[in-house]
Amino acid sequence: MIEQYADRVWQGDSDDSIVDTGMDGKGVQTVADGLGWWPGFGNVITFETEGELILFDTSSPFSAPALHADVRAWSGKPMTTAFYSHGHIDHVFGTAPFEEAGPRATVYAHEAVISRFSRYVLTNGYNAVINQRQFQAPNLRWPTDYRHPDVTYQTALTVRRGGLTFDLFHAKGETDDATVAYVPEHRLLLPGDLFIWVTPNCGNPQKVQRYPREWVEALRRMAALDAEIMLPSHGAPIFGRDRIRQALLETAEWLESLITQSLDLLNAGARLDEMVHTVRPPAHLADRPYLRARYDEPEFVVRNLWRLYGGWYDGNPANLKPAPDATLATAVAGLAGGPTALADAALRALADGDERLAGHLAEMAALAAPDDPGVHRVRAQVFSARAATEQSLMAKGVFTWAASESAARS
Repeated sequence: MIEQYADRVWQGDSDDSIVDTGMDGKGVQTVADGLGWWPGFGNVITFETEGELILFDTSSPFSAPALHADVRAWSGKPMTTAFYSHGHIDHVFGTAPFEEAGPRATVYAHEAVISRFSRYVLTNGYNAVINQRQFQAPNLRWPTDYRHPDVTYQTALTVRRGGLTFDLFHAKGETDDATVAYVPEHRLLLPGDLFIWVTPNCGNPQKVQRYPREWVEALRRMAALDAEIMLPSHGAPIFGRDRIRQALLETAEWLESLITQSLDLLNAGARLDEMVHTVRPPAHLADRPYLRARYDEPEFVVRNLWRLYGGWYDGNPANLKPAPDATLATAVAGLAGGPTALADAALRALADGDERLAGHLAEMAALAAPDDPGVHRVRAQVFSARAATEQSLMAKGVFTWAASESAARS
């Protein structure tokens, strides 16, 4: 059953990714003897070996009770070991129900996970706001207490439990604390979030630095392992050496193309604006079901590359020490004939199909007249229209949030 499902996803007949959790709520799916896959927003890989239960990733604070119930329906063995693929909260919050009813497990992770948890405490309010916006979850609260790993490593580590071997190695990509695992007994690759069935989450506009070049290296290193099963931490399994290699190597090719184009322009002295509107992903990979820009977007990756290699100055001297946004908006509104004129121009641009220009004009109108209900009605209309036409979850989240802000003031 699970192989048939995975084949439908591979063929593009079903969706399963970090955006579309196609098997969420279906419980642990048996992949092979002693190997299970728990699908959700943050998959968990389960192992039963010589009387022990082992988890690779442990789910979120919101799904931990469901994970515990589903895993217990699959295996009653004591959980002795868990691995974090990285420190994002949808992967590190599921051990408590198991440990409350049994022994304390040994949790393995890369050493940088501990620094991530410290940063999450330091920026708790900010992380709550940006994740509310990104996932349209206004009641989301960011946790402050974390289950720290018991054993950390720097570069690589081999862990043997029961009859299984977990060969771990560190990688950078979406995060700086990623762990990839290979389990030779199952010829199983566990890439964590380094493969998520959409384009790499390598430019998230509201999150900390990503590492594109290191991500490409990790993808190629994983492809060289010649695994027969790949169980990512988001999205469907992939079965078969050839498919796994294709998915990993083409994802590397897609990302490397953005890197090469961006660095060429950066080294030629281009502004960020030119890079954002020039760099494009390889057209011949556009039909791949695992390379759809449904979560992150190519132009966000370009901005992340600029931040990584070029700093925060975007090449526009007016932006080095800019006027406050509201001051600039008020001046432009005065030249245009007032905030209402700017709002009307935003609606014309929207009608003409120039949604990007419409967004600028609507935002300026609202900054120039923050208490004008009519202006906010226009801003809500413009950003609602923008959200409706976007494919990526990140863009949809930001635009929907902006529309909701103005809808509440109109």
